[in-house]
Amino acid sequence: MDDKITIIEGPPPTFQEINDGWALGINESPLLYDIAVTHLRTFNGPALVERCHRAWSHRDNIYLHYRNDIGLEESAPIMAARALETDDGNLLVLWVRLPFQDDDAEDEEFDLDEGESNA
Repeated sequence: MDDKITIIEGPPPTFQEINDGWALGINESPLLYDIAVTHLRTFNGPALVERCHRAWSHRDNIYLHYRNDIGLEESAPIMAARALETDDGNLLVLWVRLPFQDDDAEDEEFDLDEGESNA
């Protein structure tokens, strides 16, 4: 079984972080992950969604495989998929799980007390 959907050409996908209740519900895990959505043009969106459904019905994972901005290969587990028909052709909407990034965390600087010496 093919366990990935590969972006063959074009720019890397852009991911938008999702904070909707249903999207957060598909992220049940003891680890922290971000759920993001990406929109991809495709030749046959319904067939790709069907590939996802077959993998999930067998309790397998399916991944979005792509090259990042500097050309390195990356993959992200696909959590949900939807195909849309637009005036420009098929559009594949994928919700993927990305490593958690705490945007609120600030870089902390550790200052030495004035009384301490590094000598």
